[in-house]
Order: sequence, then C-alpha cells, then structure tokens
Amino acid sequence: MSLQEIFADDSVSIRMENAGSIEERAAVWAINKAAFARADEADLVDRLRGDGHAILSLVAELNSGIIGHILFSRMSIDTASGLVPAAALAPMAVSPTHQRKGIGGLLVSHGLETLREQGEKIVIVLGHPDYYPKFGFSTDKAAGLESPFPREAFMAIELSCGALDGIRGAVVYPSPFGI
Repeated sequence: MSLQEIFADDSVSIRMENAGSIEERAAVWAINKAAFARADEADLVDRLRGDGHAILSLVAELNSGIIGHILFSRMSIDTASGLVPAAALAPMAVSPTHQRKGIGGLLVSHGLETLREQGEKIVIVLGHPDYYPKFGFSTDKAAGLESPFPREAFMAIELSCGALDGIRGAVVYPSPFGI
C-alpha cells in the first residue's frame, strides 16, 4: 500500500507528514494540542523532530485538511548484551470533531505496516489497555521490559516474529520524553 492510498470511505487519506512545511507543522501541533487539551504532546512532537528522534510521522487528511497525526520515534531497550533498537508510538492524536470514527486506527495500522516495511522489529506504546491490543500490542510482550509506567498500559508489539524473545531490560526513551 502506498502512503497516499485512500482509506475508509475514500475521503480520509494517510500520508507522510511534510515536516518541512511550516503550515503543516502548525496543523500537526494544533491537532495534538486539541486532542490532548494541552500543549505538552504538541511540544513533544516538536522536540522529538528537532532532536532527530522521529522515525515516522504520518498525518490523516480529510478534504485537504489535516485531522490526525501519529509519531514514532527511536528508543531502545538496555539489555545485558547491549542496546536493542525499538520504536515508541507517541503521540497519536485525532481532532476532537473527528474522534471515534476509526481515523486513529488507520494511523496506527498504517504506521505499523510502514515500520514493518522499513525493517523495524519492535514498537512500544503507553496507551489505553482496551484500545491498543486490537492492533496486536500486548502487556505480555512487554513483560520482560522495565519501565516507570503502569503494567496494564505499557505494551509492545513484534513487527518481526520473535523480536522480543529473550529480551530483558529497561526501556530508554529519547530525552525529549523527560523520562
């Protein structure tokens, strides 16, 4: 599937963010601020981009307007035999007027497929325990990982079968996360 492919009812499309566009960056910032009702996540996106940690940034468009955004950034797992690369899914945001219509699901699904195609093996998310498992995220897959987060909301997915087999260690988020 192409990043430009049309999804759902043929009116919502998922594509790579044009982070070089001032207007697009402003739209992504506004979507994150509105979705979370605060600027923290919007500012996090800017810091992750600015520090070079972003590995995939997608937007959802409707009628040429951005209505959703998802960011994946580089993180790692500190194991006894060294650092294992992983991707952090955070944040994911949909405009409040377009929430609960499947747009977030399109962003997550498309992001995971794109990361798989790019050769990523592990994705970690801190998220709602009733939402992310439908995409394959699991607390069981994250069981060997140490994090400061509640176990029920800390999940992982293998994009390559067995990628987390035998992996034990602390997750290391990029510095903009402040963890």
